[in-house]
Amino acid sequence: MDRRSFLKSATGVGVAAATGGLAMPALAQGATKTLRFVPQANLANFDPIWGTQYVVRNAALLVWDTLYGVNSKFEPKRQMVEAEEVSADGLTWTFKLRSGLKFHDGSPVTAKDVVASLVRWSARDPMGLMIRAIQVELTPVDELTWKWVLKQPFPKMLFALAKNNAPCSFIMPERIAKTDPFQQITEYIGSGPFKFARSEWVPGAKAVFEKFADYKPREEPADWMAGGKKVLIDRLEWVIMPDPATAAAALQSGEVDWWETPLADLVPVLKGHKDISVDIGDPLGNIGAFRMNHLFPPFNNLKVRQAVATALNQEDYMRAIVGEDDKLWKPLPGFFTPGTPLYTEEGGEMFKKKSVAEAKKLLAESGYKGEPVTCIVAQDMAATKSMGDVTAELLKSIGMNVDFVATDWGTVGSRRAQKTPPGQGGWSMFHTWHAGADCVNPASYTAIRANGEKAWFGWPDVPPVEEHITSWFNAKDIAAEKEAMGKLNKAAVENVVYVPTGFYLGYQAWRKNVAGVTSGPFPVFWGVAKG
Repeated sequence: MDRRSFLKSATGVGVAAATGGLAMPALAQGATKTLRFVPQANLANFDPIWGTQYVVRNAALLVWDTLYGVNSKFEPKRQMVEAEEVSADGLTWTFKLRSGLKFHDGSPVTAKDVVASLVRWSARDPMGLMIRAIQVELTPVDELTWKWVLKQPFPKMLFALAKNNAPCSFIMPERIAKTDPFQQITEYIGSGPFKFARSEWVPGAKAVFEKFADYKPREEPADWMAGGKKVLIDRLEWVIMPDPATAAAALQSGEVDWWETPLADLVPVLKGHKDISVDIGDPLGNIGAFRMNHLFPPFNNLKVRQAVATALNQEDYMRAIVGEDDKLWKPLPGFFTPGTPLYTEEGGEMFKKKSVAEAKKLLAESGYKGEPVTCIVAQDMAATKSMGDVTAELLKSIGMNVDFVATDWGTVGSRRAQKTPPGQGGWSMFHTWHAGADCVNPASYTAIRANGEKAWFGWPDVPPVEEHITSWFNAKDIAAEKEAMGKLNKAAVENVVYVPTGFYLGYQAWRKNVAGVTSGPFPVFWGVAKG
């Protein structure tokens, strides 16, 4: 029996068999005010500034609020902020908090908390680093007001504070925000719509969030991170189920209410169930990524990176992730989200080649000496596992020595931050994906940056890429933005910042007694009710 047939048949057994007959504590409560959700991965760590994993960002959106929130039109809207003012020369920004905001420990949110949080965030975030580079001072003015003084204008300030890609500018109490940004926090107190039930957190099993009674939602309708985050449930349980057959069986039996990322192979079974709704999770989709370490052999050599890009067949990766449904994927000769205003394929010819013979030639020219390629591949994520299996065969086919490290997503998240050589606890490549919402332009696209030590994991150092990113930020009109985007895409392809494995859509599935489920780049829990 092949893998797809096995998975489909496995969902036909009872959930007791799928879970080994265990009565899990997180599943024991039957109140309609408790929503049980199967997230994309285990919440192995919980510092939304220290790393960029989507599962951490998604949990953080529940616990910590932001000053501004981006809506579905990518517009920054006020969230914790009541008002802002920018000087005529664009150098001084003055902000004021909404009054009455509280942290989960009962203390008021003040300008000192905001300043400390922004200092920590701006040390890790690419847009934050851009602001720090031109900063004169960031200081509180009074209890609710602070100012940010710059050496030169930064017109995209509000977008930087509103964007949904990690790390977001989450606001923490000052004492927590003063934690070294390169060390993980150990206290999880925010002012968001949910409190984190630390005592119930069991990494690998569950995470629990409880409604924060003193949360003060805005009056505007909710839209992604913007508007009024009105919580209609008392308790949200994240139930970790890395085995897709187990998750599918639990959803069918009603032991869980919502599954964030059902395996494409199991979607027909779920669609056939009378009590389950299935739909595309995010219409902006995802970009699969083959991420390489530019610091060490073999991928510090451009020709080796080009060899991989030349041999890689995106269809192989997409079929492994989404199956045979051609409506769920498309080839991507570049780095940006298809169908969005600035999408470009300029210079993307290398990603169309799919030539093993040409790749072997490039590898020989590179002087590759047979160094092991340490592939760290998360097995508890369907997409990363599927891509990893394809990659192992791809690298072997062009003559590379594969060191395949099967691990979990939490370990990948920690290990990819290490800058030690691959043979000493480091890595050569890993697989991930980037939400299409993060890849519409360079402002929110962490993975496209190529500014060396300040770049995302893999630390590419490609001055032409950074030059064109700067041109985009400085563009005066849409024509200039498009020109910069074309040049950026071409430079990123030629230098192989990373290799896209294709663009794909994914499903979400939920019980029909759950109302208010929407689509977007992250699961939105405000406005969701369970009947």
